[in-house]
Amino acid sequence: MSAFSLRPEQSAWCAELRDLAARRLRPLADRGAPGRVNRPLLAELGRLGLLARLFSAGALDLCLMRESLAQACAEAETALALQGLGAHPVHAHGTPDQRARWLPRVADGGAVAAFALSEPGAGSDAAALALAAEPDGDGWRLTGAKCWISNAPEADFYTVFARTTPGAGARGVTAFLVPADRPGLTGDALEMISPHPIGALGFDAVPVTAADVLGEPDRGFAVAMGTLNLFRPSVGAFAVGMAQAALDATVAHTRRREAFHGRLMDLQAVSHQVAEMALRTEAARLMVYAAAAAHDAGAADVPRRAAMAKLLATETAQYVVDTAVQLHGARALRRGHLLEHLYREVRAPRIYEGASEVQRGIIAKELYATADKEEQ
Repeated sequence: MSAFSLRPEQSAWCAELRDLAARRLRPLADRGAPGRVNRPLLAELGRLGLLARLFSAGALDLCLMRESLAQACAEAETALALQGLGAHPVHAHGTPDQRARWLPRVADGGAVAAFALSEPGAGSDAAALALAAEPDGDGWRLTGAKCWISNAPEADFYTVFARTTPGAGARGVTAFLVPADRPGLTGDALEMISPHPIGALGFDAVPVTAADVLGEPDRGFAVAMGTLNLFRPSVGAFAVGMAQAALDATVAHTRRREAFHGRLMDLQAVSHQVAEMALRTEAARLMVYAAAAAHDAGAADVPRRAAMAKLLATETAQYVVDTAVQLHGARALRRGHLLEHLYREVRAPRIYEGASEVQRGIIAKELYATADKEEQ
């Protein structure tokens, strides 16, 4: 990829993904129940080799997959992304036994993964999490709650972040791989505006041992942040894909729709809005690609670039989808319309994996830290 465009083979792969999503994934998504894990959809993602690619793809490949799938089937994109988010800590930090047990099953769609970081009192402030890991012989007992966990309570295993050292902030958190059948682990589904599965988890003295640790004890915050730095640009790619789908629908609609003695596209007020939608979508896409390329190159400023990409792309997608709804009129609010679906999907990414306000804080922190280093 150059600084401004994809290579021909990358563009061809993206087109192939959009076609596969429309032909093979969209029908399975349509048959799924809102708010539930769609296991047939996951199995098809596995058969297509897309889930396995999660463990070999760099940030740019991940972004291209997510953007392309989101344009044609947002449910397939989300199913793929949640598998990656929940399983990446196992791939990056797991023991050989953990990896051998779970990753092949994630790759073929047979095991559902989940990333359990947020809590009722610790969402964007991840360092404040309170799920207690209390010493118990050679291991720990997990006691507390997690909330807003995608794929809960239907996941087969959870990457769980718990406090092993009280009062230590980010330095006292450990990541654990917790199978769903552990005694004391319970869950409930939450009814949310977004259509993918989200739930709450309860931990009543759930037993874990050293064999369940991902990485090292008290170093779990680094596991979480490493995962988020990889996935934040790709959240932006998901948003860009939704924005592009909304833009494409709006171009088609305004070309056809007759109103005020002509087509909507002939009204300057409409055509200028469509131009603004296209401008913002392309700007967000370029920032996402730049952040992904920086991650793959091991650049020092990845946290800032990842935050910028997620912030700009998710805010842009909200604007583009909202404008698309406005230009379509009441038809876009009807249940089952593409834009009605995107309108529900597009709101959550401005909150999860770090709300927009958190991203602004990261950007400012990184800018001032850089300035301080330059003065020294």
